[in-house]
Formats: sequence, C-alpha cells, structure tokens
Amino acid sequence: MGLRFFTATPSTMHVLIRSCRFLFISFCIAFSGASNAQYPNKPIRMILSTAPGGGADVTARLIAPRLGESLGQSVIVENRPGASGMIAGEYVARQPGDGYTVLLDITTHVVNPGLYPKMPYEPIRDLVPVTQIIQAPNVLVVHPSLAVSSVKELIELARAKAGGLAYASSGNGSSQHLAAEMFRQRTGVEMIHVPYKGGGPALADVVAGQVPVFFAFLSSAAPHIRAGKLRALAVTGNRRAPSLPEVPTVAEAGLAGYEIYDFNGLFVPAGTPPDAINRLQRDVARALALPEVRERLAALGAEPVGSTPQAFESFLRTEIAKWARVVREAGIKID
Repeated sequence: MGLRFFTATPSTMHVLIRSCRFLFISFCIAFSGASNAQYPNKPIRMILSTAPGGGADVTARLIAPRLGESLGQSVIVENRPGASGMIAGEYVARQPGDGYTVLLDITTHVVNPGLYPKMPYEPIRDLVPVTQIIQAPNVLVVHPSLAVSSVKELIELARAKAGGLAYASSGNGSSQHLAAEMFRQRTGVEMIHVPYKGGGPALADVVAGQVPVFFAFLSSAAPHIRAGKLRALAVTGNRRAPSLPEVPTVAEAGLAGYEIYDFNGLFVPAGTPPDAINRLQRDVARALALPEVRERLAALGAEPVGSTPQAFESFLRTEIAKWARVVREAGIKID
C-alpha cells in the first residue's frame, strides 16, 4: 500500500488559518473569563446573628481582617441580631449562592430546630456549613453561700431540698437553660428555672446571691471565680479548660457522657460553589492558626477549631438531634 500525502491548496490553507485563529481567540477569551471570575473578586459580607459586643462579635471582628488578608478582599462584618438568630439566618439563606455573603452563627443554629416547629429556612440544607470557628465550654457555678463544693454535693443538696434548687439562664431556650435541663435529666433532680433577658443580668443576680446556680459562659464567669464571688464546680467540655485547670469536667465529676460546648461557625447560602466553600474554610483555618488569634481566643475561654465542611456538618447533625431530644423531654415551649 503506498503512502498518500495531503497537499493543501491556497483555499484550504485559508480555512485552516481562520480556524486556528478562531481557536486561539476562543482560548484567550475563556482564559480571561476564568481569571476574572476567580473567587473572590469583590468584598465579602459577614452577617452576624448576634448584637455587637458579645463573644461571637469579638470572634467575627478578630477573624474578618485576617480572612480578608488571605482572600485579598475586604470582609465586612454586619450585625443582624434577633429572633434567636433567625433574622440573620433567613437573610443569608435568601442571598445568591456566590460566596460573597456568609453567615456567622452560634449555638442557637442547632437548638432552634428543636424549639421552633416552623423555621423560615432549613439550617443545613439552606445554609451550607463551611467551618466551625470556635468552641467554648460553659462552667457550672454556684454562689459561695451555697454549701457545696462539688457536683456530687450539688446533686445531694438538690435532692434534699423541697421543690428543688433554682438556676438562672439568659432566657427560655438559651444554651444555659438547655445545659441545666440536660443536667436535670441526667441526675433526676428537681430544679427551678429562672430565665433572664440576657446572660449579663443572669450573671449579676447569681453573683449577688439572688439565684444560687448558673451554667455560665466561661469568659464572663472567670473573673468572678478568681475573685471568690462565684464557686466553680465543673466545666461542661470533654476536657478541662486551660484557664481553670483545677476545675474538673462534669463527666469527671460523675456524669459520664455529659458534654456541652457553645460554638460559632461559618455558613453560606445553598448553591455556593465548592471551590468558594473550600477556599473560605482553608483561610479561616489559617487565621485561627495565628498565635495572636489563638491567644485572644484563649483569653475569651474559647478554643479554635477550623474544621472541614464535612466534619462541621456531621457535628451539626449530632447537635441538632441531641438538643431536640433535650427540648422534647423537658417539654420546653417558646412563648
């Protein structure tokens, strides 16, 4: 069989040149479009579900500028508190899934599904988990006038006291309320709930001796513990708090499996591209690894996490189921 050679005529060469020119221009346009569409190419809004000044607000304003440096774009923090975090949650859930509006939410994200039969959004389906930012244990404290120095003695006193001991919380359905209800369910003791409009007023009345028991935020209670105005019986995490190393965990004190952390984390609207989600997660984790960030969080009684989207989603599903069970067994209703 002989070889056959292709001989280009002038008209054929003209067609080939035009085709190559078209392919080259198309490649350049595609490459330019990919470069222009690289995430992020404009500022990012971080919507916060709590009011200015609280622990989550401090965390957001600590992370935002460092996240902005990594991303090469400004990260603007905007507070939208109210309705147990659902005002901010609904707002972000309705935004385009492009990675330019993110939500920083707190523990209410996993408590609300058990408290509210009808929510304006689905916490995991409509708000995709990006990363858990921090976790912080609560601390079980009592007023020094209460004659107990351990969890065991507190349980014995509650069982002996007619009507049970009173405990404070920052409100009906709050993390402190649920922490106490979980404690009550595990021990079988009677306790009387005294809700306040916020953690500050609750802590003030416990320090004043108006209510004897409180599952307090560690950062808020620590100064009063050191000053002898409150007595710490246990922390609610799975290990001792570095700021209170002498205080055992609730599990160490005899309630195996009792573990509660307040947390905050980052979410994006459904439909956000995986590349944007992974970029946000990596850069948040990078910010949390900075020594000055870790030191500031430690001063707040918080531990940096920076988990993957998959690990964070698994954590959220476990927490939602746990708190739904506590709410159901306690018969908690929101007015």
